[in-house]
This record gives sequence, C-alpha cells and structure tokens, in this order.
Amino acid sequence: MTGIGVEAGAQAARSRALAVLRVRGRALGVAVLPAGAAVILLTGASTGHFVGPGWDTARWVVGVLAVLVLLAAAAIAVVVARARPATTPTVPIPEGSAPDLYRMVRDLADRLDVPAPSAIALTPDCDSWLEDRTHAAHGPPPRPAPDEIAGPGRRRTPVAPVLVIGSPFLWWMRVGELRAVLAPVVAGTGPSAHPDIAAARRFVRGLDAAVAVASTPGRCPLTRGLCAALGWTARLLLRGCREHATQMERGVAAAAAERAQAVDYGLRIVAQEQVGLAYAGWDRLLTRVALPAWRMGRWPSRLDAGVVAALTELSRRDRLAEGFASRLGERPACDLLEEPGAVDEATSLLAAHLFHGGPAESRSGWAPVDWQAYPEEVVDRTWRADAARLHRVLDALGVRPSLDPGVPDPGGPTLARLLDHLAEPAATPDHTGHAGDTGPQDPDTPTAAPLNPPADPGPAAPPATVPLAASEPDAQSAYDDEEDADRATERSAALAAGLSAELAREEAAVSDGGAARTGPETTLSTACDCVLPPFPLQPQRTARELLTDHVKAMVCCAAVDTAGALPGLDWLDGPSLLLGGERAADLTPRVLSLIEEGDPGPLRDWLAASGIRPEKPVRLV
Repeated sequence: MTGIGVEAGAQAARSRALAVLRVRGRALGVAVLPAGAAVILLTGASTGHFVGPGWDTARWVVGVLAVLVLLAAAAIAVVVARARPATTPTVPIPEGSAPDLYRMVRDLADRLDVPAPSAIALTPDCDSWLEDRTHAAHGPPPRPAPDEIAGPGRRRTPVAPVLVIGSPFLWWMRVGELRAVLAPVVAGTGPSAHPDIAAARRFVRGLDAAVAVASTPGRCPLTRGLCAALGWTARLLLRGCREHATQMERGVAAAAAERAQAVDYGLRIVAQEQVGLAYAGWDRLLTRVALPAWRMGRWPSRLDAGVVAALTELSRRDRLAEGFASRLGERPACDLLEEPGAVDEATSLLAAHLFHGGPAESRSGWAPVDWQAYPEEVVDRTWRADAARLHRVLDALGVRPSLDPGVPDPGGPTLARLLDHLAEPAATPDHTGHAGDTGPQDPDTPTAAPLNPPADPGPAAPPATVPLAASEPDAQSAYDDEEDADRATERSAALAAGLSAELAREEAAVSDGGAARTGPETTLSTACDCVLPPFPLQPQRTARELLTDHVKAMVCCAAVDTAGALPGLDWLDGPSLLLGGERAADLTPRVLSLIEEGDPGPLRDWLAASGIRPEKPVRLV
C-alpha cells in the first residue's frame, strides 16, 4: 500500500511538472511565432507567390517585429537562466566537521532508496527542509558525481539538494529522534532527482529571481523600462504556472511522506512532540533572553545550549514535562558534530543577524557574551541604562530631586524622586482642582498624552534599548487592554511621552552619526551584507510599556545598590531580580498601581519588606 501511495504522489508531481514545462513551451512558441511568419513571407517572395508593394511592406514590418521579439525573448531567457534565486542564510557543515551526521543521513537515504543530500547546513530556526542551490549566489554549484554526468543520449541527473536542519533540533533531540524527524525530509530527494521536476523547479525559481531583478530600484529610465517589461513577462508566466507548481510540490511532499512511513514510524510520533517543545523553548529564548542582549549590542554565543537549559527548566517546573527529563540521559544529536561549541556560536551569530539585524560577523561594538556573564553584562547594564534615561527625562520635565525643600539633595539619582513625582499629582490636587506643579518644564517636552494614543504622535519610539527588566509574562497581558490607557495619571502620561521622545532622539542621533544601530527597525543593509529586513520577534511597545519597564529598571537598580540584590537570568522569562536568592515575581502589579492610579503604597510596602532604600542614590551608566 505504501508503494502505491508513493507512486501515486510521484506520478502526480511529474504530471504537474510537465504542465509547468508546457507553460515554458507555450511562451517559447509565442516568441518564435513572428519569426515563423517572417519566414513564410520571405519564402513566398522567393517562390513568386507574395509579391507587390503591400507584401514587401509586410515582410519588413514582420521581419523587424520578429527580430525585436526574438531579442527580447533571448534577453528574458538569459535573465531567467542566469538569475540567482535568494538562498536561505545558513551555517554550512562540511563533512569533515560532522562525519557521523553525514553517515546517519546517508544511511537514512539508503533505507529510503533515494539519493543522499549533496551537503548539510544548519539554520537558527525550528524547521528542516531541502534547498536546491545549483543557482546559489555564493560560489559554484556542487561538483556532480561521476554517475551524475550525462553521457551520449542520456539526460543529466540533477545535483541533489542541500539538507537544512534546524539547529535547536540537534541540541534538544536525541539521535534517534532526529533521524525520525529527518526521514520525511530526506525522502524528498527522490522526486527532486527526476529531470522533469528538477527542470520545472529551475524554471519557477528563475522566474521568481527575474521578478526580483526587475524590481531592483536605482536604474536609468531606459533600463527601468526594460526591467518593467521583464518583470511583466515573468509575472505573467508565474501566474500561468502557479497552480501547477503548487500541486507539484504537494505531490512531492505526499510521495516523501509515504516513503518515510517505513522508517522509524513509531519513534517519529514521539519525535514530533519534541519538535513542538523545541519550538516553544526556542521562541521564549529568543524573545525573553536573546532580544535584551541584542538590544545592548551583545549576542549570546550559546543559544542552542540555552534551549536545552530552558527546556530542562521547564521539565523541572511542569509536572507534565517530567518524562522529558529522563530522555536527557540518551545521546544528544549534537554529539554527531565534531565541534558543537563552534557550530553553536556560528548559528547564534546568524540568529542575531537574521532576527535582529546584527552584523554577519563578530566585530567591535557587537560582542559575544556567554551565559555566565549574561546577568552582569546584559541585565545589570540594561537596567542602569534605562534608569539613566528615566532620570534624564525627569530632568527635562523639571522634577526636583526632592519635593520637600527642607530635605537636602542626596547627591545622586534616587528612586524616591520617581515615586514622589508619580504619586503626588494623583493624590494631592491643589485648591484650583489641578495637580500641583513640580517646576518649570521644557516647552518642547510633551506634558500629557495618552499612553496608548489612537494615532501616531510623531517618530515611533523604537524598542531598541528597552529591556525586559524582571519580566513577568502573566502581568504583561495587562498591557494589551486598551481601556487601561484611561487609568494612567497625568504625570505618568507625560513621563511616558517623554521617554518615547527620548528614545526617538537617541535613535535619530545614532542614525545620523553613522554608528551601528542595535534597534530591530534597522535595515540589515546598514549593519550587514544582507538586503532582507530582520524577522520581527515582538511588536513595537506602547508608551505605557516603556514607562513600566523603565520604572522596574529603576527599582531593580535600587535593589542591587541598597539591598544586596543580584541581577539574574531566568531561562524561560529572561532577565530577573534575585532577592535573597529568590526571583522577585511580584513587582509588576505594584509598578502598575503607581503608574495607573498614582498609588505608591503597594510599591513602598514591597520596598520596605525587601529592605530596599528608595532615598539612597543609585549608580547609573
């Protein structure tokens, strides 16, 4: 039954591939049609049938048209044939650096009776696929094997595609699980070796690359006109073969899935559970742990090892995941690599390059950081940078260090200054019914604005340097309620607007100075050699979220400097504050009470219970 299903899927894929090639044939027929008409007219003149002034004019018109159409068709064919489709950025794994991995993949291909992949590469993502790189932009295609070279009267066998494996799978999965997950992927090399399917794929990829070439800006008017004609023709052909190409790929996938049923079927069911678990851990590690470091211009150099730590921590916390801890005694798939540490570092740098816009190579100003140094190098520095920005905005708003003129200046920034500023207006309005002022304000600084404005008030406040200070995911859901915007005090709204404007000014200053930006909105063309924008990991934060994070950062700085607290790293929730060795998980609700209601009571009680002195100066960057 399996053989019948494999043959049916392969036959469906081949028939759709022939349909794609028929589209190419029709386009060629249209291109040579004027030339055929010109040949008929010229032949008629030589035989004395088509004579006279009218036929002479027709011969000239059709001949010129035929030459123009043939030239255009030849130009389009050259562009389609030579255009290099975009390839996924990956970390190549030479066979010498992973002989066991190559041996496992080849053995898997032998059991499936399909050609082995031509090479193996890793991607910093939770996915695996086959990628044809015969048109790769970097270097020539792989040299075919002797039996792949076409002889007289034989069609050339296509070069096998590259197997791309998600790096989190190698570190979290066991060897048997990885083998079961890769079985359907490797089985796809069978249909890929069919000449018709390979030719159809090359044609579609060439058309797609031709559209990209035609869309490249910055050309002269004549060249833009030619590119417009090229793009129109390529899009027309793509529309003609889109449905056939889609059905062809579905047939290939169905045939590969059916063929893989005979290999490790029972283990594959268990391995699919590990795929979902690895994806969840990878997502949390990127958004909660890696992103704060990337915003600081640092990149964690062992992200894949961090996935193992995060999922192991999940196993410890979640009773449903207890069974996953027992499998850690089995051989991990990363043992198939000769130097897993070096590979982990390369994929970690590529992750920063793809997901955040960092440089493709480690350089000055964009340095690696290991997990042991993460709390000190990333968490503490991020808190103090945000606290410094918060006090700069307070200075711009004219907030005095102390509301009581009889209290001397403590000689440095304090948490009490922030608490008094956010609490006083909401608690003690003056006799006119308006909140009391704390001093002169900068006329260019916004005085009050909704924390979630309905329209864009100006330059977007990028989340470039906003940390996840003592992040608590359960409390973060409160930010998503638009009705909470009306619960903010006037002082909180003004301070949030000031922080947004300050972040926008910092971004503009860095961009104008030509320095390497670390914000996720930065296009990769300014920081690396890739023309694709980074994949967004999180939506842009609102002004209230910025204010909440900055207030928490100031609280954390005061806790470290006055109560002996320590910055910490939670594998699942990111940067955290450690008080007495325990994670402080109840800070966000108290900060929200201060921001939204102007009530400092809950936060002051928490500070007193934790031994934190808000009146003491803190150290800033």
